[in-house]
Amino acid sequence: MFTGETITLRCEIQGGEGKVWKYEWTAPNTNSPPTSSEYRISRVSVSHSGDYRCRGSSDYLLTGWSDAFRLTVSSSKPRATLTAHSSVIPAGGSVTLSCSVEGSAGWKFDWFRRDSVSSKAQLMRGNEANRVISVSQGGLYHCRGGRGDPVYYTEDSSDVTVTETLPSKPTVTLQPSWTQIYSGETVTVRCEIQGGEGAQWTYEWRAAKLNTPPTSNEHRIIRATESDSGGYSCRGRRDYFFSEWSDIITLTVSYKPKAKLRADNTAVPVGGSVTLTCSVNPSSSSGWKYYWYRDEKSSEALTTQNAVFHSNGQISVSQEGLYRCRGGRGNPVYYTEDSQSVRIGKTVTASNRPVVTLYPNWSEIYRGETITVRCEIHGGDTEWDCEWETNSRIKAPNRNEYRIRSASSSNSGNYRCKGRMKSSQHKTTEWSDSVTLTVSDSK
Repeated sequence: MFTGETITLRCEIQGGEGKVWKYEWTAPNTNSPPTSSEYRISRVSVSHSGDYRCRGSSDYLLTGWSDAFRLTVSSSKPRATLTAHSSVIPAGGSVTLSCSVEGSAGWKFDWFRRDSVSSKAQLMRGNEANRVISVSQGGLYHCRGGRGDPVYYTEDSSDVTVTETLPSKPTVTLQPSWTQIYSGETVTVRCEIQGGEGAQWTYEWRAAKLNTPPTSNEHRIIRATESDSGGYSCRGRRDYFFSEWSDIITLTVSYKPKAKLRADNTAVPVGGSVTLTCSVNPSSSSGWKYYWYRDEKSSEALTTQNAVFHSNGQISVSQEGLYRCRGGRGNPVYYTEDSQSVRIGKTVTASNRPVVTLYPNWSEIYRGETITVRCEIHGGDTEWDCEWETNSRIKAPNRNEYRIRSASSSNSGNYRCKGRMKSSQHKTTEWSDSVTLTVSDSK
């Protein structure tokens, strides 16, 4: 027994019914034992520990002493022990709690629950003979044992935290929403709980590189590195409630990309323009704006005053120069490496106009004959390359003349040419007039 409990010892004499008995008791630490059949100790102490015996006397009859009843009184008040088979209640489920008092028996149990650390414990169930219960609510639980009349209570057990899993499932989002980012970029990973607005949530993260995960709903990656690559998921906690874990969103961090510049032509035609296209690989990355520069040392981006901007990373330019581009996105803006430069020149038309001649100068020839087609540019001592345009099925080579050794009907068609100055590929002549060659299949 424990200090403070109440006990009644009773002396029973078998076969002694009908007689008037007086009783004697031997007991530890007592100066005046009772003479009745009951010996009641209202609040036991350690000094009451020991052996108790009794005997009875009636007229000239005397019984023998009873066997000893040994009572042990502990000085310390017992403490109940509460254990939970799991600390987390699955969504829609329950967990089992067990209460016990070690080394003693006869207890019934009271169960208490609190909504928060600061709130008052509420009695859930009292005087339960079963020491095991099931609970389906999150909270702070404790128990105590009680026995005897009046009831003697143990110390309360330590609190056990049981967390309830809510059916809500958070969502991990990225801001900006690119899952493919690059070394040095800034991105915010955010945990959003639908319907959880206004509640005081703390957050748990499972993430690639979070040695000390934040308890807020945002994790900001200031200058991303490859070690930030990986899956991110979160859940929210409020008092004794957990949300489920979110689905995983995967972030990929790659080396800094380089922009790529492509020109549809390297020479601006007279009165026309050249289209330049800037892109960033891989094509799965998105959100890029493009910045254009002319000349090696220029750090000022082109504006609508010196280029025509299109929506898909293209511009049209009519000025010659050395062009380059780069991509940029985010806030603050993250820039790619500059593209390689492309030199754009102007096409200048020379006053010389070429003439297409045939040697021999027969415009109608027969299958198997030999004929030479020549592009002649007169005036000055300039050296020219020739460019041909023909509607025959045979593509003419880029030479000043070429020889058709055994003509066939496939050589029939119109032939014209223009010259391109060897010393300056951007200076050309106009196109010559066309000459028609007809090859007859019949001999």
